[in-house]
Amino acid sequence: MGEERFGEFVLVRRHGDGGVGHVAELVLDRPKAMNAVSTEMARSISGACAALGADRDVRVVVLTSTHERAFCVGADLKERNSFSDADLVRQRPVTRGAYTGVLELPVPTIAAVHGFALGGGFELALSCDVIVADRTAVVGLPEVSVGVIPGGGGTQLLPRRVGAARAAELIFTARRVEAGEARELGLVDVLVEEGRDREEALALGGRIAVNSPVGLRAAKRALRVGHGLDLRAGLEVEDAAWRATAFSGDRAEGVAAFNEKRRPEWPGEWPGE
Repeated sequence: MGEERFGEFVLVRRHGDGGVGHVAELVLDRPKAMNAVSTEMARSISGACAALGADRDVRVVVLTSTHERAFCVGADLKERNSFSDADLVRQRPVTRGAYTGVLELPVPTIAAVHGFALGGGFELALSCDVIVADRTAVVGLPEVSVGVIPGGGGTQLLPRRVGAARAAELIFTARRVEAGEARELGLVDVLVEEGRDREEALALGGRIAVNSPVGLRAAKRALRVGHGLDLRAGLEVEDAAWRATAFSGDRAEGVAAFNEKRRPEWPGEWPGE
């Protein structure tokens, strides 16, 4: 298992057999601040995501935390308390880059949530494709209670998960939602026993990573780009993604391996490469 640090507060671990880390663990590692997202931490998350997105060996990213009682408590309000308006303007593209960095990862992403995932912390989780949470998880978007709004994608990502009315109630009340209710409402996708969120998320990542890297990236693109389009337009997006995989080395290998009753050895090559 290889490790690489991005700044002081973000760590990337590679998991996989044969010395190839097909599952990358993106670790939030600012335990003294319960992973509050400072300017420096946001810059590191963005940098790590850029590196992971460009790495063709990476097939899945799992977002985790080193803090025992928190996934991430959101923006660093202690840092913000000293900001002038000009400081806040300068910080905005940096912090926004962290959330969009996770959101725009081209491979499947899984958040492993325990304890508090509030504000920007929950938005980091919402930016992932699947959220695995343990029974200690408490999630919410409390931004209106401190005079702002969810600015890391929350007003757009939450209604796509739970519908406009439910998202409005949660955002307008700023309330915190405990694990059981969060699963019932669809705020998280998989609920596991206390302390097992990371283990279960990595296991899920491993089950995903055995599949075609070309197929995974194309399927994610079709899911993300097609969402919200009318059916006809969405099917065109799907067709374009299908064509990207159908003439790839992975498709040829997948069909051959199926017929030869063996495990595929994916070349991970796109058409034209």
